[in-house]
Amino acid sequence: MGDWSYLSALLDKVQSHSTVVGKIWMSVLFLFRIFVLGAAADNVWGDEVSEFYCDSLEPGCKHACYNRMFPISYIHYWVLQITFVSTPTLVYLGHAVHIIHKEKRMMEQLKNSPTGNGLWKPKYTDDRGKVKIKGILFCTYMTQLVFKILLEAGFIVGQFYIFGTVFMVSYFHCTVSPPCAHLSGAQCYISRPTEKTIFIIFMLVVSGISVLLNIIEIIYLLCNQRRNARKRDSATLFSDTGQDVSSSWELSCLTFPQLVSLITSDPDVRRLKSFIWFKYTAENLQGAKSVRGLKLDKSQC
Repeated sequence: MGDWSYLSALLDKVQSHSTVVGKIWMSVLFLFRIFVLGAAADNVWGDEVSEFYCDSLEPGCKHACYNRMFPISYIHYWVLQITFVSTPTLVYLGHAVHIIHKEKRMMEQLKNSPTGNGLWKPKYTDDRGKVKIKGILFCTYMTQLVFKILLEAGFIVGQFYIFGTVFMVSYFHCTVSPPCAHLSGAQCYISRPTEKTIFIIFMLVVSGISVLLNIIEIIYLLCNQRRNARKRDSATLFSDTGQDVSSSWELSCLTFPQLVSLITSDPDVRRLKSFIWFKYTAENLQGAKSVRGLKLDKSQC
């Protein structure tokens, strides 16, 4: 097996720019795929050619039968799978690094400029330098998750299409002619069939877990995005309504019909979460002192 240190170092940088589920996926990739593939699987398949035996002395029969049984080595196939599945994540890493570098350069320019706006804050990074997955980064992150799911599913289907069943047989009858004998063929034997079957099933299970984690991460991101949108809408609703109401009447003096009229007449308010106002009216209007920090002073009505 080759050295995975370079790919591991790149993927390790992605953890600081990923979600909690993305970090779990990275751990699964490192521990259950790269580590197992490099430490154990290579030893199991290391003698697959030398220990492959056919009871025919026909020249080239052994190689033809081996090529029929294994069009591509399992090890090489899994290496291709890991490489292709990791590529979308590396593309996202490059985009995230580019965004961070761009914001840092803009911050330096504003600091050095005498007319720079000191109130400007980075959009995609916080004070600790942690990336915020939103905007264009959210689109890139979701896109790489979809591509990872498609690639994982494609390699799983491709493995069944190329190799057939997941259970490794101990021997099989090869009828490749030529170069094997036309009538009798050859009986070929495979080394360590049970051990290889266990590794094949293990790698398929890990691939399925990887697909499941990517789906869970998509759901997590969508729910998180919706929750943040609700918070922004709520903040905008109370902020905008407070400004509009202050010029006409106090919030504490609003009656239920007035609240309904405000919600249905103002297009900016109507598109927000109007149920907040109904809940406020039904639960907090009677005898309440404050709602979400807004004082209700009935004596000033």
